[in-house]
Amino acid sequence: MSALSYTSEHHQFRELVRDFVQQTVLPAHESWERAGCWDRSLFTEAGKLGLLGFPVSEDLGGPGVHDFRYHAIVIEELQRAGAAAEAIAFSLQNDVVLPYLTDMTTPEQKQRWLPGVVTGETVLGIAMTEPGTGSDLAGIRTTAVRDGDHYVVNGAKTFISNGQNGDLFVIAVRTAPEKHKGLSLLVVEPDTPGFSRGRNLEKIGLHAQDTSELTFTDMRVPVDNLLEEEGKGFYQLMSNLPQERLSLGVGAVGAAEGVLAETLEYVRQRQAFGAPIADFQNTQFVLAELATELDVARTYLDDCIAEHLTGELTTARAARLKWWTTELQVRVADRCLQLHGGYGYMREYPVSRAFVDARIQTIYGGTTEIMKTIIAKDLGF
Repeated sequence: MSALSYTSEHHQFRELVRDFVQQTVLPAHESWERAGCWDRSLFTEAGKLGLLGFPVSEDLGGPGVHDFRYHAIVIEELQRAGAAAEAIAFSLQNDVVLPYLTDMTTPEQKQRWLPGVVTGETVLGIAMTEPGTGSDLAGIRTTAVRDGDHYVVNGAKTFISNGQNGDLFVIAVRTAPEKHKGLSLLVVEPDTPGFSRGRNLEKIGLHAQDTSELTFTDMRVPVDNLLEEEGKGFYQLMSNLPQERLSLGVGAVGAAEGVLAETLEYVRQRQAFGAPIADFQNTQFVLAELATELDVARTYLDDCIAEHLTGELTTARAARLKWWTTELQVRVADRCLQLHGGYGYMREYPVSRAFVDARIQTIYGGTTEIMKTIIAKDLGF
């Protein structure tokens, strides 16, 4: 029996999300892919349905629900339907950036920032990665120098999701030379003088997800936009990584289950040598293997979600989940594409998009290699 259970309220919420995906997301997905960016209506419509800002308190317009199962349902349904870019946008809003604004802010900051997050009028982003640093957070070089009631910020970030659509960014900056204790987090609006968005970067997948470079030139950020206190940035970032990686695991399993379901339907219809390719032993063996691996992954994922609900999910276990499920997602998409033959290489077939959309999963949120390093340290190395 799974360690994770869902109530009737969760099942009703899942139906709500499925309707949203079918009626709002999928009809517009192709146009967003071509435009290189999803439309802002995606978030405002989600806000009307209560799909954003679950833990935000009722006095700030949110439902005040601290239950990651609702987060997981949103990501699963989007990824299972092939709307990977939109799933990433929602994950950033609900799972990755929001905890900084709910858990590390003053009452005044909460009042300023959280109501718009719930309605979808405020799109969130986080700016950690810099050119030349990659997964090395301790190597961040963007500086923030105190000048009276402001910080003067100079530097650049890259690969920033929601970079074009974002209204509020949590930015990692260096306020002191110390490797770890010199980092701090500032919250910045894009209309701040000195803030500049670069071009929308062209990617091999996730075409509907805007990804940008950000540049800060003598950008003056009020001290009132500092999260907690100077020097805590590295530890603040580390504290939220288990949930971020759990969210990536949710998306990986949901996406892989979706492409497997699509492939099962395809092989029953596709004919070769006078018979459905589902009748071939190789097809059956490949799908049997993938179904089994996904069953194992789903069981482990559910166990990790159950641990997260009680505050027991560790950094190392989240790392194990992230590297295993994302590598599995890539493998499932690859082998399912092979079963489609030449048609799998055509963009009109969902498996082709699943293939290119999956590839980034083993890189962002910490590469597979970084995950293995974390696990090795947990083993005492």
